[in-house]
Amino acid sequence: MPSGRRIPHGRRLVLRRRGTTFVRTVKGPPGAPTVVLLHGWAATAGLNWHQAFEPLSRYFRVIAPDLHGHGRGVRSRRPFRLADVADDVAETLDILDAAPAIAVGYSMGGPVAQLLWRRHPESVTGLVLTATGADFVRGNRERYALAALAQILAGTARATSPVRWIPAGVARRVLGARPPGASDEPLIRWARREMSRHDLRVLLEAGHALATYSAKDWIHTIDVPTSVLVTGKDTAVSPTAQLRMADLIPDARIDVMDEGHIACVRPEFGHRLAAACLDVQQRVDAALARALDKA
Repeated sequence: MPSGRRIPHGRRLVLRRRGTTFVRTVKGPPGAPTVVLLHGWAATAGLNWHQAFEPLSRYFRVIAPDLHGHGRGVRSRRPFRLADVADDVAETLDILDAAPAIAVGYSMGGPVAQLLWRRHPESVTGLVLTATGADFVRGNRERYALAALAQILAGTARATSPVRWIPAGVARRVLGARPPGASDEPLIRWARREMSRHDLRVLLEAGHALATYSAKDWIHTIDVPTSVLVTGKDTAVSPTAQLRMADLIPDARIDVMDEGHIACVRPEFGHRLAAACLDVQQRVDAALARALDKA
């Protein structure tokens, strides 16, 4: 683990009948509510959330798993399904006695958070959705082409084959690090190790799952407080698609960041995310107070 960054240590966690995952946790203040952080495609919990752990831990208990096939997440020969990932997260929260939680989804983590709410509503008090949408490829022609390509590539990858080599430049970009320098190298080496643990087959299957995902038929039924952090310069998930998703969710609050798809590497991201989570928690608390007044 590189020095100088407050990235919590993680541990293995055995999920019943699902496999073994890896989760980073921060206790937070006594009695603090929980946030569960769901990272994006080809990332890990450490890579996606390294700017957010410390700001969030001032107010929340933080749970951040590596998702199926990513980093040290669950390994399985079964095909990747976003619904299964949501089930993994629900069991993780249950084992850690951390439910219910605010589900925070970034990019691919957005659909996982949406499905966690839909499949396990008892596990979710609110949602924060960032750099994500209700679908990822607009138009049937583009959707089918990307889905077919991802499926073909996944079929050529050996089962549970890791990504063996990651260029330092790729790791540096993922972390938003400065140009090469001695002080950066421990962090870059750590990032390369994190990314090299991915299961290549699952990574490609996850791309296929994203290409075919759509929540547009039901996302309007979300009934928990929701905040949407829009990445206004995003070229991976268009800001228009992000805003379209936000418009479909009742009473969703929107905050637009002047950043691209890797906004999570910016130091200010953690503070914007913490503000969104606090806003959701305040609305959760207000709804509970109103319910108690009526009882």
